[in-house]
Amino acid sequence: MKNNILIINGPNLNLLGEREQSQYGSITFKELEKICLDAAKKIHFKLDFRQSNIEGEIVTIIQDARNIYDGIIINAAGFTHTSVAIRDSLNIFKKPIIELHISNIYKREEFRHKSLISDVATGIICGLGANGYILAINAMQELLKNGNR
Repeated sequence: MKNNILIINGPNLNLLGEREQSQYGSITFKELEKICLDAAKKIHFKLDFRQSNIEGEIVTIIQDARNIYDGIIINAAGFTHTSVAIRDSLNIFKKPIIELHISNIYKREEFRHKSLISDVATGIICGLGANGYILAINAMQELLKNGNR
């Protein structure tokens, strides 16, 4: 089983713990990173945890990931609803991708109900708070173990 995965976090997620705690909870970005790294370590996964507020930088991270990582978990945040470029780069990845959202995007503003990346993702987790990251790591373990796409 391959076990090298990447978690990509989009714009404003670096401000977790400071912003809209009713939507995102009180966990800080650094705390979330530690929880994810610990969860990955328990299942013998190598995990890189990245964040960028810059669309083009996320595209480059995804492009570079093709030859390094076995799967991507992505919380594209606001870019979920706007970025054809991120969607296209994910489509080129050709390995398991889990789309992740801390909040339930379908219980929020209408413009958040449309994801441009869902149709290229293997699966989607939303609305389960920071715990969604742990669920995504465990789901990725199963996807890679079973050879699923």
